[in-house]
Amino acid sequence: MNGYDVAILGAGIVGAACARALATAGMRVIILDRAPIGSGATAAGMGHLVVLDDSDAQFALTRFSCQLWNELAPLLPTDCEHMHSGTLWVASDDEEMAAVRSKHTYYQERGVATEILDGKAIADAEPNLRPGMAGGLRVRDDGLVYPPCAARWFIEKAQEFGATLRLNADVVGIDNNAIQLADGSRVVCDKIVHATGTWTRHLFPQLPMRPKKGHLVITDRYPGFITHPIVELGYLKSAHGGQRASVAFNLQPRKTGQMLLGSSRQIDTETRAIEPHMLGRMIARALEFMPTLSRLSAIRTWTGFRAATPDSLPLIGPATDRPGQVLATGHEGLGITTSLATAELIVAHLTGRTPPIPLAPYLPSRFAEGGAHG
Repeated sequence: MNGYDVAILGAGIVGAACARALATAGMRVIILDRAPIGSGATAAGMGHLVVLDDSDAQFALTRFSCQLWNELAPLLPTDCEHMHSGTLWVASDDEEMAAVRSKHTYYQERGVATEILDGKAIADAEPNLRPGMAGGLRVRDDGLVYPPCAARWFIEKAQEFGATLRLNADVVGIDNNAIQLADGSRVVCDKIVHATGTWTRHLFPQLPMRPKKGHLVITDRYPGFITHPIVELGYLKSAHGGQRASVAFNLQPRKTGQMLLGSSRQIDTETRAIEPHMLGRMIARALEFMPTLSRLSAIRTWTGFRAATPDSLPLIGPATDRPGQVLATGHEGLGITTSLATAELIVAHLTGRTPPIPLAPYLPSRFAEGGAHG
């Protein structure tokens, strides 16, 4: 008998969620990571739990996962900082209000509670927005969470069901069902789940996945400055467009009273350095929507990398031509949101259960043609 049913590579929030789900399903699980829990993209993320409609597949995954987060919320410890905040999508003009109405219709037809706000209502909802905004859309059941603590809690729950955690475990090779570590030890398992974000490319060099760098800023404490995560309507176009560098206004409140400001995206750059020109563009964009932000003091700035695929959907499911290996990666900026749904899809695949939503849109095999494989 092999040592473990499943080895999960990666102790970020996706790997942690998979560990919890698989362990509670009765599987013998080991989690391996060369770094501390949630210290990669998970630590760099904003923690917005948001239903998005860039595609039907994206909507299905984000909606299902947000439902799971809302069900889990009462159990989360205080340091996970969960907030049932809703999201406010803001429109600058009549053209963007048309997009608000379209978004509202799409969500309403699929059972997501939304509310259209006119100019006065959005000013009342968030007085620090600039005067004269055309309106916006409130998505009522979105939320916020502090990702590193959520990842830690998921792994603690997995351990309660018998999972093993090994940190400082640097994977140097995989041979069928054996994982070779840098310290000379081997982990033997039946299945391997790759939940390693951009690092997955080193084990799967032909994956059609690339890093998207982002900058974030956090302020000092200003309780009540905003009450919703506020996102401009152009966010999705910025997030998934083909530009090598883009910015969009995205501001979130924290339970601490701090404000978390994003977002920027840069393709195919792998330096972690803070780049003043990108940071300046991001802040300037934010000030267009909320000039009073200039009165706030920033206390820290950092960068992180999102693992992005060509169609902006994650890679979830069996790796092509690698029997027994499964991918749970490529979530771009939605790894926090979709971690719980990803875990449920992985459990369904490994146990032979019917998946809670169709798995097909996320299968790595969709990129098998033309030499790209998972």
